[in-house]
Amino acid sequence: MTADKPTSDPDTSATAEFSALDRPGHGGLPSAPSEDLRNQLPGLEAERRLTDWGRSQRIESLVDRTLYGFLYHYWFRVEVEGVENIPGAGGALLLANRAGLAPSDGAMIAKAVRDEHPRRRTVHLATERSFKRVPGLGMLVTKVGGVLAHPANLHRLMFDEREIVLAFPEGARGARKPLKERYRLRSFDARFVNAAAQAHVPIVPLAVLGAEESLPVVGRLGPLNRLPISPGLPLPAKFRIRFLEPIPADVKPSAEEIRALIQENLLEMVGARRSVWLG
Repeated sequence: MTADKPTSDPDTSATAEFSALDRPGHGGLPSAPSEDLRNQLPGLEAERRLTDWGRSQRIESLVDRTLYGFLYHYWFRVEVEGVENIPGAGGALLLANRAGLAPSDGAMIAKAVRDEHPRRRTVHLATERSFKRVPGLGMLVTKVGGVLAHPANLHRLMFDEREIVLAFPEGARGARKPLKERYRLRSFDARFVNAAAQAHVPIVPLAVLGAEESLPVVGRLGPLNRLPISPGLPLPAKFRIRFLEPIPADVKPSAEEIRALIQENLLEMVGARRSVWLG
């Protein structure tokens, strides 16, 4: 009678097999730490800078050098007044008049703060959902600093992250004004003023001159004339941006009071202007 051969435990055998494969030089999985493997993955860029909001430092720098710089210095010839009214640190809300079908005014304001402010601060643009519906444009706006104008987003940016947010309280109504009604501000959306109050940050009103003539609404098409028509390319109107004195966080103005303040400054700037194109 012969003794039975000892049978091997399949689990034990499998464990031994994988242990052997893990040994260096065996031809199995490498034993390098995960940090070293990360550099071997395709499509990764070591210098890539991307914020939680989807803002890309690389793309924004490229757009700034190739497009914004040309528009700011040579096409619109932007002149800035009172940029030092923006706080050097902490959150703040910038409120501006809306003009033109394309967001060139927002881009020029952001560049003015980044280039002209003593602290060279970054601006986040509060955008509407309509931008997301335009193929390609929604992604590009996000890459260069656009953030959906949701109350939670605004509070996190201004209160938690202590950043600057730029908003246009007139919304789409301001961008669709006909040329004959330029610089006549529509009513302001109070949610932005409320967001600043909840985040306990100052509000800096500002007036933009020139954007209305750069991309004016010259007509309308479609049912009920709802589709505005504008020149395909921006016209070289002279831009002037005036940053007004900040409204402290402990002062709670109404949206209508801020609208009236910006309207007063716009009328003053229009009255002092000699030429749309030369300033």
